[in-house]
Amino acid sequence: MASQRDVKNRISSVKNIQKITRAMEMVAAARLRRAEQRIEALRPYAEALRRMTRTAARAAGAAEIARLPLLREPAAADVEGGAVALLLITGDRGLAGGFNSQVIRAGVRRHGELAAEGHDVAWYVTGRRGVSSVTFRGFELSGGYTGFADRPVLADARTVGGDVIEAFTAGGLYRVELIFNAYVSPLTQVVTRETLLPISQATIAGDEEAEEGEAGAASDGPGALVEYEPDPEQVLRQLLPDYIETSIYRAMVESASGFFGAQMTAMRSASDNAGEIITDLTLQMNRARQAEITQEIMEVVAGAEGLA
Repeated sequence: MASQRDVKNRISSVKNIQKITRAMEMVAAARLRRAEQRIEALRPYAEALRRMTRTAARAAGAAEIARLPLLREPAAADVEGGAVALLLITGDRGLAGGFNSQVIRAGVRRHGELAAEGHDVAWYVTGRRGVSSVTFRGFELSGGYTGFADRPVLADARTVGGDVIEAFTAGGLYRVELIFNAYVSPLTQVVTRETLLPISQATIAGDEEAEEGEAGAASDGPGALVEYEPDPEQVLRQLLPDYIETSIYRAMVESASGFFGAQMTAMRSASDNAGEIITDLTLQMNRARQAEITQEIMEVVAGAEGLA
């Protein structure tokens, strides 16, 4: 059995760790609230931009769409054996349970599926954890971005989006997929995979509801006539890059909120586990102290009997 002093030292160490985990939990909770406010402010803008892009694309004719690389459907020759870009959104730091690892596993699993279909994969990763993990697995990065995962700004999304758009329009890619942790609640982050490019195949959350609402409005009466100045093609040329950047920015903000929620939950669990360990160690220390007292009593009794 460990001595009383050894157990006391272990209790002191666990208490110090518990103080750190509790502090990290409170910091993560405060940052989570601010991140949630950013999501609430961003979602209406992102949804409005998506509706505008969809409406302008419908107003543009087939000839105008064919002139826009971000809207044009890839040819069959490009799809067969073409390259697919995987854009992973991860965090710069750990201590958040499986938050980063589940995104990385989803990306590696998707890479295996694409490789089995004969497609090359180009990796674009944000966050130090994702960059280091993907590199460690032997994959070559086409783009790695770090230093802003906790508090991303639109300029960061513009940098990532610009690289992806440039690679896509250059003809090196025929599809871009976005993988990130969508924020549901502090306890729940859902790994989400969306098609980002081409926009004609893009996964747009809420499209079904929006289309049903538009269909219902059309059945109730004539819809509003939208006139474009300049023409829809010029409007789309401006809207499409903004749409891509906003989609990436929204994924970054969702990921940041999910990270703080996951970290808060992980640190709370660590603090609770530390409390249980302290309780067990305190019981062990009391037993060690009782054993020492009993041993001392036995030695005193044995000495007294020897003098009798």
